[in-house]
Amino acid sequence: MSPLPTRRDAPFQPGETALLFVDMQRIWCERGLDPAHAGQDFSYYHDRLDSLVVPNQQRLLAAARAAGIDIMHTVIESLTSHGRDRSLDHKLSDMHVPRGAPEGQVIPALAPLADEIVLPKTSSGVFNSTNIDYVLRNLGVRYLIIAGVVTDQCVDMAVRDAADRGYMVTLIDDACATYSEERHRAAVKAFGGYCWVTDTGTVLSRLKEMAA
Repeated sequence: MSPLPTRRDAPFQPGETALLFVDMQRIWCERGLDPAHAGQDFSYYHDRLDSLVVPNQQRLLAAARAAGIDIMHTVIESLTSHGRDRSLDHKLSDMHVPRGAPEGQVIPALAPLADEIVLPKTSSGVFNSTNIDYVLRNLGVRYLIIAGVVTDQCVDMAVRDAADRGYMVTLIDDACATYSEERHRAAVKAFGGYCWVTDTGTVLSRLKEMAA
């Protein structure tokens, strides 16, 4: 493994870098599928996903594949059809995506290839309810690039928990979304001390350099 980095924006290292998409599933990303949103106006959120976040993530996914780095997806999905394995918080919140449900799949625009890792979780924090830390360490990953939804919930948890476990975290601002611009900006400001906050263009440049 390369020497310890001395700044948050240290260059990504070949063989030590992974890209993580957080909860980019049909139920959270396609209009009208999330039962919790019924009768409410979530046009800002979906407009941002459709016009900015998903296109940026598609570009990032293509660049990551070209660079040969590990690509991971985490999805909210129970291990059982009835969700008896869910966290208490998800039970109290009535949040349940049954095992194998079509709406729980990663959106087609980001569909994982056969060898890309998909980790189902039943909590906000991917490090709390999956073996992602074990997997990342087995892969030799130190640099973790994060994009996804929701910025001030599951993305926030991924950033903070990864940083606390010693990963060098990069958060791609324009590849994340939550339910208002104010919430997004407040979240990024709050967890900015745990990661390097940058944009899609900058990460694409670095991935293209790795591919070359």
